[in-house]
Amino acid sequence: MRIDLHCHSTASDGTDTPAELVRHAAAAGLDVVALTDHDTTRGHAEAIAALPAGLTLVPGAELSCRIDGISMHLLAYLFDPEEPALLAERELVRDDRVPRAKGMVAKLNALGVPVTWEQVERIAVGGSVGRPHVASALVELGVVETVSDAFTEEWLADGGRAYMPKHETDPFEAIRLVKAAGGVCVFAHPAAAKRGRTVPESAIAEMAAAGLDGIEVDHMDHDDAAKDRLRGLAKDLGLLVTGSSDYHGSRKTVALGDYTTDPEVYGEITRRATGAFPVPGAGGV
Repeated sequence: MRIDLHCHSTASDGTDTPAELVRHAAAAGLDVVALTDHDTTRGHAEAIAALPAGLTLVPGAELSCRIDGISMHLLAYLFDPEEPALLAERELVRDDRVPRAKGMVAKLNALGVPVTWEQVERIAVGGSVGRPHVASALVELGVVETVSDAFTEEWLADGGRAYMPKHETDPFEAIRLVKAAGGVCVFAHPAAAKRGRTVPESAIAEMAAAGLDGIEVDHMDHDDAAKDRLRGLAKDLGLLVTGSSDYHGSRKTVALGDYTTDPEVYGEITRRATGAFPVPGAGGV
């Protein structure tokens, strides 16, 4: 089995629609794919309706969190999307995305960059607007060559010249909410130092004690040394180890299935979940 547990669609900051995503996943030879858009489950229904036979969809979301001033992301799988407390928190995070993005546009304008809110809104195509959409606008304007180049202190990285904070959930509260909704929690790309400061291992140990299920180890932003260190940490803490592409369509160079999760780990994730179930494809349109 080939299993990719971290992918994005136009419901947040990917460039594939949810329907395109599942079709591309099947074409890439995946058996299981997770749709984990930022702080939203809005793309799930479309993905399920288009799900090809032979491909299983894991419904999920990537939750925006912050601990001790450090931004981090928590992958939540197979939770009840209608559970009121978790739904309210996701909506609170999403509602703060627009004023935050407008604030970044204003800061860029003050730096002499002629980006407009209308441009960012067009790039977002109705999805949950975020920094990648602003970064794409900078690419369009020729300010930077790639989206990744915009995530530096010069521009949009945490603490960068055009950075704006947004509401982010305390990860311990996020773990509690996801667990109460029957879901499973995995810390996304915990050693992605190019994105900014990373969460110390002591805090990951505390999260493990609070119910964190796993950490994403095999990821494009982790070098071999980071992967080895994270595998050792996962073993010490009794955490599951996942691998995922973090696919964003044409917004990143990584392809679907470039990094995958062991089938035994996937089986354990599904065994732990009680809020929702993987959806087998029935030959969607």
